[in-house]
Amino acid sequence: MSILSILEPANATAARPASVRLTNGSIPATVGSDLLVPLADGRVTDYANFDHGASAPCLESVRAAVEAALPSYASVHRGNGYASRITTQWYERARAEVHGFVGAREDDQVIFTRQTTDALNLLARAVPADATVIVFESEHHAALLPWPADRTVRLAAPSSTTQAVTAVADALRTAPEGPRLVVVTGASNVTGEIFPIAEIAAVARAHGARTCLDAAQLAPHRVVNIEELDVDWVALSGHKLYAPYGAGALIGRTDWLDAADPYLYGGGATAAVNGNDTVWNQGPARHEGGSPNVIGAIALAAACAAITKHREAIEQHERSLLARLRTGLAQLPGVTTYSIFGVEADRVGTVCFTVDGISSTLVSAALAAEYGIGVRDGKFCAHPLVGHLLADSPEHGTAVRASLGLATTREHVDRLVNAVRTLATNGLSRRYEESTHGCQPADDPRDLEAPRIW
Repeated sequence: MSILSILEPANATAARPASVRLTNGSIPATVGSDLLVPLADGRVTDYANFDHGASAPCLESVRAAVEAALPSYASVHRGNGYASRITTQWYERARAEVHGFVGAREDDQVIFTRQTTDALNLLARAVPADATVIVFESEHHAALLPWPADRTVRLAAPSSTTQAVTAVADALRTAPEGPRLVVVTGASNVTGEIFPIAEIAAVARAHGARTCLDAAQLAPHRVVNIEELDVDWVALSGHKLYAPYGAGALIGRTDWLDAADPYLYGGGATAAVNGNDTVWNQGPARHEGGSPNVIGAIALAAACAAITKHREAIEQHERSLLARLRTGLAQLPGVTTYSIFGVEADRVGTVCFTVDGISSTLVSAALAAEYGIGVRDGKFCAHPLVGHLLADSPEHGTAVRASLGLATTREHVDRLVNAVRTLATNGLSRRYEESTHGCQPADDPRDLEAPRIW
């Protein structure tokens, strides 16, 4: 039973509020799809969201699930009160929903965390002390940095999917005896390109190693199936999955996790405390010390259920927009897009680019102030990869990232392409300067102070 069916009445179709019905007849609606933003010329326009790779907006169905759960919200486990019993059931059903969402094996466990970074740091704490970790330098910092430096082998950014598999095989062939873990991203958070996960996992298995998949950027856009990919762990974030309520998850094998010290010492992690002796729980409770983020878990599960239900429509929507965006940018003189594996590589809806003669910060600021477009600029918490991609572009130390999703429309794509064309052709039309809000027009009339909401 899905988390959505738990929170909806039997006549759900009739009872569901209009705000959570689907947009475009197929893809789930997002909160804030009608957001209007001010422009530097005094006009307002609807917000063109190309920042899904950082955080995706909340699904309307996720908000509905949270609002349905709040009236009876209580602390989970060990409570006999009605509210605690109901909330405990929702929390554990959320665990089951996430388990199914990633196609986990029957004995895999789901540990709720804060986000992917937290999940990978949890796994890093559980890796045996004599283990060797192999990771590409092209990873997001969350997957690159948690592992002990003296036991980590960093591989150079691969030039092709074939070379990625070969590099892992070579590293495993020369790695010290003992436990070994290969950490690999599903989709690059910089370029959106999809790594050869199943092939890397197969090579790892052949050398007696395990695999951890960072699915933060992949899971919102493509199916992730632990059993089919034959990976050992998957880490993901709710805020990338249209559930920005502070929850993520680590899903996978139990043995290393059950053998490790608890991630957080405290209530919930303990089976018994007698004097100076402590017996720690096994399973997810061992690493979920303290009162868990129940609402975050419910939100994450509701998002997983919605994405699963509408996966085909979501993928079709994103593939169409991505093709339109890539084609449009490729035709612009003075605009360079970047790839790890080449322009033909399969990818999710992310494009990384630069504009000749204009820094990425200024491009981002102009897109926001003059066109109502939200992108990301910088190194995207993947400094080694961005340095590698921009090595032949000495003018640029950073880039612009446009990442689309359910809140993106065809009009938004056309607006972005036309805006970048204008910038590349005519340069900046305003003078920009740094401020407390970042880079903005020197004569900016917009009120950028956040309104008080409490």
